[in-house]
This record gives sequence, C-alpha cells and structure tokens, in this order.
Amino acid sequence: MEQKLKVGIIGATGYVGQRFITLLANHPWFEIAALCASPRSAGKTYEEAVEGRWKLDIPCPDSVKKMVVYGTDNIEEYCKQIDFTFCAVDMKKDEIRALEEKIAKLECPVVSNNSANRWTEDVPMIIPEINADHAQLIEAQKKRLGTKRGFIAVKPNCSIQSYVPALTPFLKNGIKAISVCTYQAISGAGKTFKDWPEMVGNVIPYIGGEEEKSEKEPLKVWGQFAGDHIELAKNPVISAQCYRVAVQEGHTAAVSVSFENKPSIEEMISVWNNYESEVVKLGLPSAPKHFLQYIPEDNRPQPKLDAEFEGGMGVSVARLREDNLFDYKFACLSHNTLRGAAGGGVLTAELLVAKGYIQAK
Repeated sequence: MEQKLKVGIIGATGYVGQRFITLLANHPWFEIAALCASPRSAGKTYEEAVEGRWKLDIPCPDSVKKMVVYGTDNIEEYCKQIDFTFCAVDMKKDEIRALEEKIAKLECPVVSNNSANRWTEDVPMIIPEINADHAQLIEAQKKRLGTKRGFIAVKPNCSIQSYVPALTPFLKNGIKAISVCTYQAISGAGKTFKDWPEMVGNVIPYIGGEEEKSEKEPLKVWGQFAGDHIELAKNPVISAQCYRVAVQEGHTAAVSVSFENKPSIEEMISVWNNYESEVVKLGLPSAPKHFLQYIPEDNRPQPKLDAEFEGGMGVSVARLREDNLFDYKFACLSHNTLRGAAGGGVLTAELLVAKGYIQAK
C-alpha cells in the first residue's frame, strides 16, 4: 500500500483499545490518526488519559503518548481526521448503536468490537477466514443509511472464536448438535488480576449475556447471504455454558458434537492441520499462516503455552476423542483480546480494504 490509511480508535483507553493501539502502532497499511474515549478523557494526552490504567505487558507506544484524546461528544471533529475507525467503547448498547450509526452517516466506516450492532439485519458479523462473503451486506446497509462510503461491520463475540473455527470445516458433514463450555479469561472483562483480586484462584459460573451470544451468534456466522440480510443457519442446535476463570489471556472451550455423517478422527485432524482460507491468499498483514492447528499432547491446549499461536491469531485444537453421548469431544483455545477482539477487528478491516469497502477519503 503506497499511502497508509488514517485510522481512529474509539474506546482507546480500555483494555481492547490498548490492544488496538499496540497492533496498529507499526501496521503496514494503517496509521493511528485520532483517538477517542469518554468525555472525561477528552482534552488529555493519551499518556495522561491512561496514567495508572495501562493494562498490557507491552509498553504504550511513544507515537501515541502525546496525541490529544477526542471525546465521544465531539465525534464530528474526530471523524474529520480519519479514513475509518475501530470502535471498542464501553457504553450502553443503545448508545453504542446510535453512536456507530451516526459515525457511518458521517461517511466514516466503522469496524466494531462491540455487540450492539451484531443483530442489526444489514450489518455483517465477520470472521474473515470463515464468512468473508458476508461483506456483500455492506451495499444494502449503505442504501438504508443513504451513505456512499460509511457503514458498520462487526466481529463476533470473543468466546465463539475458540470453537466456531474448529467446527466450520465440518458443516458439510451435517452438524446436528453442539454442547460447549467456555472457560474465559479475565481480560475478556477488561480486567487484570491487579484490579480484580477476587478472581485469583477463583471461578465464576456466570458471564452476563455470554451464553445467549455463544448459542446464537454462530448461526449468523454460518448463515447465507440473502441480499439485504443474512439467512441464519437452521442447524445445529447449540447449548453453551460460560465460566470466568483465573486466566489472564486465552479462552478455552470444551466441545462435544454430533454429526449426520460422522467423519473419522484421522479426517478431522487432517482437515484442521490443512485448513486454508481466503485471507492468506489475499496477503492480509494480520492473517495467520495457519488458522488452525491440532496438538496431539493430552494436556493441551493451555493458555500459557498456546494462546500466542500465530501471534495470537490462530486457534488451537486438541484432545479429540469419542464421546458417550455425542460423536466426539475435544478442546479448543484462542487468544481472546487478539483473535477474539482487537486482532480480529484489524484483520476484518484489512479484508474490507482488500475488497474495496474501505478506502482513503
């Protein structure tokens, strides 16, 4: 790319916002041109806004420290500085929906980490390696919004990206039923052990709204493009339980699955290890060379050992075996703030650039 696109980050002071900052600081296609957060951070330099609140092990990049933060109450001026924006803001859902649509109508594309617009009919919810074709929905959305270049695209919930990629290659086998239990890192709540000491040595068997997302969002990801909406997949039936566990980074999923046409264990492992996706062929900078890997050891995957697979953008699968109630059971792992959040958002933006939906003003 001859000239980098100017990008903004809304919610730049939060955990996922900080991930966006570190991923974009030296990105080959994008440069950070503006930062936005709640009005209480407005007018401060980014360094001042995150003082005592920087949560990552990676240091805050020098390139953004002196940038003055815009408030969400001054979104018009913010949008003038950028070609498109990422959104990871912490607000009420109805406020986020209104904000993202306002930005789109200001002719600024939005790639959102938030859940607020995931069920807006003409908003695509994309995992680039799985349903890149859903980007076609953007044209219908622009007609509704009356825009030429402004639109909203979203990424799915972080937890489903640990197991949906592993199941997707076997949709052709007729997946009938899935039972999944996710063990989710505290960074998914924007926390570290320093600011959430109650989680040390603890498990919380409830994450608000998470089980509903885990049971419904895959059906949109696996759905079919139908002009102005996505026709949801009618199968499989999914039952989910979601637990918060004492892990900093990495969502683990224990999966049981039944098929109409049961593949062999050897076939499943071969499919996982040889999975190819369009995003690798497109040469997207953040695309993992290997989206999926199967690990033969019985004590894997582990967040400490495997969350960083392919720079945190790959998905690890292990422990595939026969099940007494279903056909098979296995374990999956993905990095929740990289693949599941900011990294997935950056990869989605790269896809939309490659397909011509995001361009310089």
